[in-house]
Amino acid sequence: MSFYYVYLLQSLKDDKWYTGYTSNLKKRLGEHNKGYIKSTKNRRPFELIYYESCLNEEDAIAREKYLKSGMGKRYLKNRLKRFLTG
Repeated sequence: MSFYYVYLLQSLKDDKWYTGYTSNLKKRLGEHNKGYIKSTKNRRPFELIYYESCLNEEDAIAREKYLKSGMGKRYLKNRLKRFLTG
């Protein structure tokens, strides 16, 4: 059984977040930190601060889209409240 992961990275350079999805979380984090991903290349390094797993790709894509929305961002801020306040 394979999973798809929706993940949230925080840039250690500017503290901004990046949300994405992948079938190989460890490999994808490495690609972000090595500068292989065009959209995050100039914001390295990153740390993984949150992820969710899904059983199929369509669910992961839908979840990624939600987490990038206004409601999804509010959900993440509430979910990560303790992390964000130190």
